[in-house]
Amino acid sequence: MTDYLNVGKIVNTQGLKGEVRVISQTDFPELRYKKGAVLLLFQERKNPVELTIKSHRKHKNFDIVSFEGHPSINDVEKYRDGILKVAKDQLNTLNEDEFYYHEIIGSKVIDEAGTEIGKVKEILSPGANDVWVVQRVKKKDALIPYIESVVKKVDIEKGEITVEIPEGLIDDED
Repeated sequence: MTDYLNVGKIVNTQGLKGEVRVISQTDFPELRYKKGAVLLLFQERKNPVELTIKSHRKHKNFDIVSFEGHPSINDVEKYRDGILKVAKDQLNTLNEDEFYYHEIIGSKVIDEAGTEIGKVKEILSPGANDVWVVQRVKKKDALIPYIESVVKKVDIEKGEITVEIPEGLIDDED
């Protein structure tokens, strides 16, 4: 069975010419929404639908996408709330210091002494660098910036991330 990864969610239609508004969940929108790219649309209680990208543009915080063979709003209205996905085996090869979100989320975070800090539960992208939200036991979540001085080693195979926490980065209060 093939695994699929989320590319984005169709949240609404856009105009009358068959475009949809997508809230993206991909690091590679220019690749995933490239003309001719094929995505699968998953909806509750329906078989996945294969869709080929016809056009893509950015508008505010949305990716505006149209599909081949869907020239009108009437063709795409039924896709609202559907999730666009890509087969896991279609992923790109990343550089050595790059990772997919699904590889990081759920990983155990330890300090250089080997003490477990928690597990990555979410990744935020506020600006210059990603911030990993680490869920800790009986403490507030820790926010770890994904920067070289803090994240020392990422071992995807072991599901383990080694970090060096500068003084004051983590609030140890409950």
